[in-house]
Amino acid sequence: MPKRSSSSMQRVVTKRWHYYSGKSSVAELRKSKVFAGSANPELALEISEYLGTELNQIKLGKFKDGERSIELIDQVEGMNCFIIQSVCRSTAGSVNDSLVELLLMISTMKRAGALSVTAIIPYFGYARQDRKTSAGVPISAADVAHLYSSVGINRVLCIDLHCGQIQGFFPPTVTVDNLSAGPVGAAFFAEKELKHPVVVSPDAGGVTRAKEFRSTLESMGYAGCTGLAMIIKQRSGASAIERMDLVGDVKGCDCILVDDMTDTSGTLTEAAKKLSENGALRVFAYCTHGVLSPPAAQRIKNSVLEELVITNTIPLPTEFQSDETLLDKVTILSLAPLLAESVRRLATSQSLHHRSGVVAASPPPAGGTAKL
Repeated sequence: MPKRSSSSMQRVVTKRWHYYSGKSSVAELRKSKVFAGSANPELALEISEYLGTELNQIKLGKFKDGERSIELIDQVEGMNCFIIQSVCRSTAGSVNDSLVELLLMISTMKRAGALSVTAIIPYFGYARQDRKTSAGVPISAADVAHLYSSVGINRVLCIDLHCGQIQGFFPPTVTVDNLSAGPVGAAFFAEKELKHPVVVSPDAGGVTRAKEFRSTLESMGYAGCTGLAMIIKQRSGASAIERMDLVGDVKGCDCILVDDMTDTSGTLTEAAKKLSENGALRVFAYCTHGVLSPPAAQRIKNSVLEELVITNTIPLPTEFQSDETLLDKVTILSLAPLLAESVRRLATSQSLHHRSGVVAASPPPAGGTAKL
């Protein structure tokens, strides 16, 4: 059973339950089993708390040579199984470790007679390699999708895939749900006192995401006063930006940079600098997936960002947890209520596409209190 760590970085939830209708009943989950991989045990525990059930028992470990070891403790025959596992780096292993562990968990449950297996993959590793950029490179997102399909997965639920076309890499026999965490982030920012807010896309490819974020923000109290801007990047290499051009007016405005992920945070911090140079009052950033590979910590610490808001799809790197400046600058927004609601709906054969506007009548479970 996963245990909650003693990390000083607090998970935050919005003041209202915009995407959560309360705990599940015993009857709703009587044919379901919920398991956690080792990549993000804290998120799995939170989801189980919001669901109102305990995680089912599975023994995860390693052999002496580093191979992953899987052993089911609870029976799954005839059950609908849900596996919560981000494909990311963690204290338990590498991206590849979490991928192989998830594949073996799916295979083990199918071989044990599970009626269906749904993988809840908050962060879909290898999603950035979604097309051939030159003759000698793989389409890794497609290859990983084929791996999931080959071990018998029935359904995949992800949060903010890097590219929506990845859903098409799976065969028609596998249902893929790509949920957006943008409305959850917009709800969080709607609870702030923003002055002339402007939602900014850090590149041309993210304009649709920024427009959806603005639309949700306007529906929650900022109607008619929320602007939209975009930054156009010109690269001189794979990870080198030659120049940035701002399209839109941000002078005297609170800006929110919106992206699906931040890795080394080079683009994010340079975009924040560009907005500040153009007269932005404050610059915030909202990125669903905080990959935060080095030197992200140093870049964010020295940046003009007022606050970086990420979600808990990926565990926060240790260097962020031990730095007071970063602790003050980074906020983790929990997606556990959204994912718990999604699991409940899947377990009861309800649609996933009518979650918005749901408010729970009960207070959050222990450990879910907002710091706002």
